[in-house]
Amino acid sequence: MSNGRTLLDVQNISKKFGGLVAVNGLSFTVKEQEVLGIIGPNGSGKTTVMNLISGAFPLSSGSIRLMGRELADLSAHRIARAGVARTFQLVRILPGLSVMDNVVAGAVFGHRRRWRTEAESHARDLLDRVGLGDKHYQPVSALTYIDQKRVELARALAGDPQILLLDEWLAGLNPSELHTGIELIESLSREGRTIILVEHVMDAIRTLCHRCIVVNSGQLIAEGTPASVLSDPTVISAYLGDD
Repeated sequence: MSNGRTLLDVQNISKKFGGLVAVNGLSFTVKEQEVLGIIGPNGSGKTTVMNLISGAFPLSSGSIRLMGRELADLSAHRIARAGVARTFQLVRILPGLSVMDNVVAGAVFGHRRRWRTEAESHARDLLDRVGLGDKHYQPVSALTYIDQKRVELARALAGDPQILLLDEWLAGLNPSELHTGIELIESLSREGRTIILVEHVMDAIRTLCHRCIVVNSGQLIAEGTPASVLSDPTVISAYLGDD
């Protein structure tokens, strides 16, 4: 669990796409070693928040600081170098490369840069860690969906990020894969990693998250433990409607 020091400080961020306000004055913090869940109905702005933190989209207004360093004006690759790594709703891997080369790329271009044999050794350890120990040199195109997700996770971890963004990493998994995936993320949390989790799988939210924020129409509507926010009438209404 968190040691209490704020790692990420998100203050009053907004994102507009023309006339559409996707994120509207959202503020929250993430403490070191915390697993923070971001939940909300479809289209509520959760993935946009991840895109703003990681630099995929520029902010319209507001501030995002990692250990006091402003990220808002940095490009995505500089934010990655600063210590933010992520996975995506739709898996993004380097299709022409082997499993090993995908993870080595994360080691070379991530927060803590490694090269050659050190990068390969680190990648090998991470592939073993995520359950791909027998598939180091397979082409990623030959992998199952969950194994492609494992490669993407290993690549995100390869740069030793200060914070890991998981955008619906558990989506599309069957029940046994889901159980395995939750256990894997739980083990990363036990290692002391700081994680932001966007997720629709409520069992995962309950199991993994120390704290949750709930977003609706790009605004914060609730914050607290998973149990408290999931029983909040405002949250239930946002998911199910007023009736």
